[in-house]
Amino acid sequence: MTSYVIEADGGSRGNPGPAGYGAVVMDASDGQVLAEAAEAIGVATNNVAEYRGLIAGLRSVLDLAGEGAAVAVRMDSKLVIEQMAGRWKIKNEGLRPLALEASKLARRLRVTEWTWIPRASNQHADRLANEAMDAAAKGLAWKAGGVQETSVSPPSVPTPSVPAPSAEQTDLLDVSAPTASVATAQQRGQGTGWGPPTRVATSLLLLRHGETPLSVERRFSGLGDAELTANGLAQAAAAADRLSRDPYRLDAIVTSPLKRARQTAEAVAQRTGLDIETDEDLRETDFGDWEGHTFTEVQRQWPEELTRWLADPGTPPPGGESFADVARRVQGAADRLLERYEGRTVLVVSHVTPIKTLLRLALMAPPEALYRMHLDVACLSLVEHYADGRSVVKSFNDTAHLR
Repeated sequence: MTSYVIEADGGSRGNPGPAGYGAVVMDASDGQVLAEAAEAIGVATNNVAEYRGLIAGLRSVLDLAGEGAAVAVRMDSKLVIEQMAGRWKIKNEGLRPLALEASKLARRLRVTEWTWIPRASNQHADRLANEAMDAAAKGLAWKAGGVQETSVSPPSVPTPSVPAPSAEQTDLLDVSAPTASVATAQQRGQGTGWGPPTRVATSLLLLRHGETPLSVERRFSGLGDAELTANGLAQAAAAADRLSRDPYRLDAIVTSPLKRARQTAEAVAQRTGLDIETDEDLRETDFGDWEGHTFTEVQRQWPEELTRWLADPGTPPPGGESFADVARRVQGAADRLLERYEGRTVLVVSHVTPIKTLLRLALMAPPEALYRMHLDVACLSLVEHYADGRSVVKSFNDTAHLR
């Protein structure tokens, strides 16, 4: 039976600073390179980049060989190796979601060893990480084989014929999931959703909150605690009516703590008799000084900051939170829900950024996919997660209950 070796690395030019990771998968018997992965991840620390490299390597082996494949992991990060081997505690809370993601992937494989190696012995992965960072510095994206291609440009400023987007309607790149080029995964066709489910799914019904005054005026709406409009309350009631009838059989309701989401969740709870659980990690992005402003107002008052924000998901608005940070906490919320409610149906009431992120992660889509998504107020989407790691998006931006 074929066994594999993962060598992974990550680096940050500034710690924190512009960061990237690299991972290589080899045949353990002859050292043949079977897959490479690399990506620039915006501003991050060395340890974050190293964990991202490990995650990319583990995903690559799953794409190559599937569940239960034997793999040895080798890295020059003592911290990552010792934490994954269970010999060191995870004291940095910022690393905990990444360690959890890596552990879940590792459990789907048969990891035979976690081995620290000197930096000089990890040159292949180190080179890939540096190639990704070098490419990003030039405005390019790393591509397998060392060839670089022009990166996707950020969204252009809306023209008068297209309404300027609000922050809850325009979400930019995030870096919560690996997006490295691993051609073998595409060729093998694994995780396509064509096969039958392996067992009962854990279903996440994703409900965006109803209309607010800020969404009507297309303003940045983050942690500001806007309430639903009269129309928003009617939208929440319509969603509640739909979700209280067959074929929906909810087992739990989990909501963002923000008032507009809680009001929407309360409408469903009243119709279904379920209690409401709050998860702080499902809140919308903190847009800092931009809260309550239109896109045009931000463009006029903070042109340089807006340009940096559009170009780098690791860059927060002034006084706010980056999309990279949002994506990491949303991934943590998803992991907790899938573990706690395995095999059941959970209604998740949240906002545009978290919901788009959950959909993108389920599709294993690149960050650029967020440019192609639009979510209406009070819309429903459905993602089913299976124990073998497969996720299937069953519906998207469904507003039938509002017609």
